[in-house]
Amino acid sequence: MRKKTVIPFFVALLFFSSYFSYGQEIDSIQGADTIPPKDCEQKDLKDLIRKKGQPPKPPKKVMTLILPNLGSNPANGFYLGVGGTIGWYFGPKKTTRVSYIGFTALVTTKRQLLAYSKSNVYTNSDKLFLQGDWRYYIYKAPTWGLGTNAPDMVNMGNCVGWQGADTKETDGAYPMSYNYIKFHEIVNVKIAQYFYAGIGYHLDYYTKIEDELLDVDTVPKQLTPYYQYSKKYGFSTSKNSLSGLSLNLVYDSRDNLISPFMGYFININYKYNPTFIGSDQNSSSLWLEFRTYIPLSKKTPRHLIGFWAYSDFQISGHQPYLTLMALGEDQKERSGRGYVAGRYRGEDMVYGEVEYRFPISQCSKIIGGVLFVNAATASNRCDDVPLFAYVRPGVGFGFRFMINKYFRTNITFDIGFGMKSKGFYFSGTETF
Repeated sequence: MRKKTVIPFFVALLFFSSYFSYGQEIDSIQGADTIPPKDCEQKDLKDLIRKKGQPPKPPKKVMTLILPNLGSNPANGFYLGVGGTIGWYFGPKKTTRVSYIGFTALVTTKRQLLAYSKSNVYTNSDKLFLQGDWRYYIYKAPTWGLGTNAPDMVNMGNCVGWQGADTKETDGAYPMSYNYIKFHEIVNVKIAQYFYAGIGYHLDYYTKIEDELLDVDTVPKQLTPYYQYSKKYGFSTSKNSLSGLSLNLVYDSRDNLISPFMGYFININYKYNPTFIGSDQNSSSLWLEFRTYIPLSKKTPRHLIGFWAYSDFQISGHQPYLTLMALGEDQKERSGRGYVAGRYRGEDMVYGEVEYRFPISQCSKIIGGVLFVNAATASNRCDDVPLFAYVRPGVGFGFRFMINKYFRTNITFDIGFGMKSKGFYFSGTETF
């Protein structure tokens, strides 16, 4: 059932994107930008504030963007921190793609901590491509059960999210607290133009797990999705570990990682999680990801349509509940705009998104906008809920403010709307 529905989905997406990108030239995009006419070239905020007649400063080799991160919600209290992006080139721009690291560090009034670093690094002449996702959380967040039909939408209150966190206690949610260590690092080696192959190590380690609505002493017992899943498959309810090795294939012809104008990104990741390197149980999973960017104007390269799709399938065995793929838990934590992070979770998940990007200030192009639509589906094998039995859509819009035209760094602000849900997002990088 799963193979019959998933394979046509990706074939259709690939055909659709290839049809619209017919004639797209990507032979020499590596490190090169499409340059519009000089009388109306791309500008950034530095050009706007520079004094008239003052020559622009030459571009730097390193770009740093630091943004405040603050807000409040019932689970975490008031939180304050910083986040941002660092971009740089390990070699000449003509032969080396830009590398970047996104990072966040914040604390809350309820003695919680979130610190993470997410990196995509190309070494000199793109010989190596390194993908990293490192996190340390002392955190509290809700879960809603498995499958895109959980919980019952009729009895659920409206969700409002800020940066993926639920800003209020929503009916139907099951709050949980835990300490979390994540260390994912993949090293890919270039084997041909745009093609890479590599290996990776992946650790997800949860401790001090508290399932706050669980009460097994009442009559009837008050059980939770986390508790029921863990007991069914023999996992501890207080700590979980998933430790695995991966084989990876990557095709990457994007002209820029921070904000692509054209190209393709295809990522295939097979992960095996054996007990002898620390997993609670033996299991394996398969990750598939596809992105492409279709230019709509030769004079304005940032006027484009972007496509993004990913899927994650549990191939064998069972993984701990919290390590199952959930909406908003991709490397950049940007999928599912319109929904709270973790809103939908399952043994298998398929996600797709289309985004239209365009300039608002027509000549300077400092201000831009986006319109997007997305959809997600997740399985629940415990209750025989397959993929595509329920599909949850999201739509929204956003604004872009060009900070650095050489690295294509935007400050982004998005508003997304889902089913009985909406979210607000503020960042220093594009969603994909």
